[in-house]
Amino acid sequence: MNAPLIVTALFGRQDQAWFDVLRREHYPPERNVLPAHLTLFHHLPPSVAEELKQRLAADTRGIRAPRAKVTGLMSLGGGVAYRIEAPALTAIREGLCDAFAGMLTPQDAGPWRPHVTVQNKVTPSLAKVVLGALSRDFVPREVEIAGLASWWYRGGPWEAHSRHMFA
Repeated sequence: MNAPLIVTALFGRQDQAWFDVLRREHYPPERNVLPAHLTLFHHLPPSVAEELKQRLAADTRGIRAPRAKVTGLMSLGGGVAYRIEAPALTAIREGLCDAFAGMLTPQDAGPWRPHVTVQNKVTPSLAKVVLGALSRDFVPREVEIAGLASWWYRGGPWEAHSRHMFA
């Protein structure tokens, strides 16, 4: 299984559906090969696969789901994302950063900006229009973080590695 691993938070069914509708509406269809997601790590080495599975299980087993809130929108230049605040999820991520410190890519070692991308790889002018439209109707909302998952990245849609649900 020589492929990098991605780690994401899993949303509850209703929140996943809400984000997926927005993603289908605004993401270029030919590039929209994944459901909406909240990435904790973009690229962990395959050598940590078993340890990662154990750590994610320990971080979720018998633990109440962390609170999370959509707090606003953010420009990605060529796209738009919803900003997420989830202090307990941030703490879990920091623990994993400590565990895998020497193996993190610069992107994963840097500050975490939790977000869900609903549009990407479009012209900045189109992204600006969508950002404006979504901002007009935006209301902060709680979202359910149901679990954590890891995925093999092989260039296309991700392949499931492990899934761990909160209590």
